[in-house]
Amino acid sequence: MSKILHVTPHMGGGVGKAVLGLIEQSTQTNSHFEHSIVCLEKPQKSQFIQKIIDMGETVKFCPSNSEICELIKTVDIVQLEFWNHPAILQTLCSQYLPPMRLLVWCHISGLHYPSIPKKLLTNTHRFLFTSPCSYESIEVKSLESSMRSHLGVISSGGGLDVLPQPRFVLHDALNIGYIGSLNFSKLHPDFVTFLAAVKKQKPWFQVRLIGDETNRTILEKLSYSLGYSDLLEFRGYRADITKELSELNVLVYLLNPTHYGTAENALLEAMAMGIVPIVLDNPAEKCIIEDFQTGLIIHNPNELVQAIDWLATHPEEHFAIGKRAAIKVRKHYSYRQTENAFNSHYTQLMQQSKEVIDFTDIFGYEPSDWFHAFFRDSSTFLDTAAIQMSNDLSRYALLEKTKGSVFHFLDYFPSDIKLQRWASYLSSNG
Repeated sequence: MSKILHVTPHMGGGVGKAVLGLIEQSTQTNSHFEHSIVCLEKPQKSQFIQKIIDMGETVKFCPSNSEICELIKTVDIVQLEFWNHPAILQTLCSQYLPPMRLLVWCHISGLHYPSIPKKLLTNTHRFLFTSPCSYESIEVKSLESSMRSHLGVISSGGGLDVLPQPRFVLHDALNIGYIGSLNFSKLHPDFVTFLAAVKKQKPWFQVRLIGDETNRTILEKLSYSLGYSDLLEFRGYRADITKELSELNVLVYLLNPTHYGTAENALLEAMAMGIVPIVLDNPAEKCIIEDFQTGLIIHNPNELVQAIDWLATHPEEHFAIGKRAAIKVRKHYSYRQTENAFNSHYTQLMQQSKEVIDFTDIFGYEPSDWFHAFFRDSSTFLDTAAIQMSNDLSRYALLEKTKGSVFHFLDYFPSDIKLQRWASYLSSNG
């Protein structure tokens, strides 16, 4: 029995769902790989982690430096659930870690901020993306072909084959919604503008928003300023997402073109329920959707108007696209496939020797270095107070309070002078 240690900041959201799915599948198939988990933070949501504990699997919370080292010594493979979270950087860079076989499962695309440090790509035994769109990042494209053999893709989307089967029926009306984050680092900042273009021509048009109500006030003010007080219907967070999905037949999933996401679980779950998605031509979404086959891909507000009009006037084609979408994602996004893919990598990794990895050479020595390591342009943040703010849509990621932002890092490392200066500047000029 080979032992796999998952090191993750937490077990919430898409990461928690994916790791739980992998471990559940592994126990069902009596895999010869045994999984355990280290959570670097205390759990805020226990939905996924409690299921793993109930299965009898080992879970360790907030281990000390010495405990981390001892755990690494006792396992065969360390699987790092990776994104630019301060707890990960602190764990990797503030202590000497013993030799390991390291597999990185990367939960950010690396196409924009946060980028993936090139040295991380080249100093791991296996580096797995969660979307093939990551192959288009500058760092990956600049690698010599001989340095790419240890790269791969395993989507963190899964379990779609066990969702309730959709009711494939022709619809007389469009029931339209959006599911997911309302933060503008993820949701397109001009989301309301896109929707208003439709509302102007179709007074009945309304979109139901399901999820955390961050930015609700901003979105409502934008809608009201355009004269459309009934454009948005806020439903808030819902534990039973399948019930919400069963009431929709169109998903208007318009994301910030510079968003960091990859697997897009909300999108996949909607497709599995036969809902036709409308997305922008962003890399991650285009890796999931085939235009007019499993969804519609648009580029601007006018094309959203055309897409809604086409779906409203072509119910049979609407039905067919939804059915194809459900069949495709249920077939290709199962945890059985996830487990098989990981087991293949684990087996190959076991043929390699453990090695010491110098993470400070990758990320630096200080918390401000760790934060700064994810900027492709080193001039974005400077040692002086003259921070160069990006004017494109990626700036919204810099203003997040969590998600690896400077504010997130400052919460972890409040005495770091550079982080203090950068956070102060962003607070004043964001």
